[in-house]
Amino acid sequence: MEIANGLVATIHYTLTDDAGEVIDQSSPDNPLSYLHGAGNIVPGLEKALTGKRSGERVQIDVIPDEGYGPRHEQLQQEVPRSSFPDADGLAVGMQFQAQTDQGPLLVTVVEVGPELVTIDGNHPLAGQVLHFAVEVAGVREATAQETDQGHAGAAL
Repeated sequence: MEIANGLVATIHYTLTDDAGEVIDQSSPDNPLSYLHGAGNIVPGLEKALTGKRSGERVQIDVIPDEGYGPRHEQLQQEVPRSSFPDADGLAVGMQFQAQTDQGPLLVTVVEVGPELVTIDGNHPLAGQVLHFAVEVAGVREATAQETDQGHAGAAL
């Protein structure tokens, strides 16, 4: 059976950056299952997996526009340290949700200074080419529940 919209695909994957550093990977005993065509994985990976069969191994490079998008410098801002209720507890790499005019946005602390804190609202992988090594472990029909909820597996 080929991977197609409305089917559940199960994959083993390793995601690396341009330097070959592993960013993420599935564990051998816990592959990723997703509902194909439901937008549960980055668009470029989903598109490249269409038509693949169980047992196939592929290398897929996903450009930023089909991954987590380009970096937007305006999403990096300096904010007065006094804006944070627990400023002494701030550390580089911390993530939290900020309220914006467009709704909630996940931001990452990239610098903590004596007066200012620099936060970045870009996805950590924005602007990067994503290099996937994928093995298709299985393809199956989605259950009615999976189709209704828009993702593979039991309801969250």
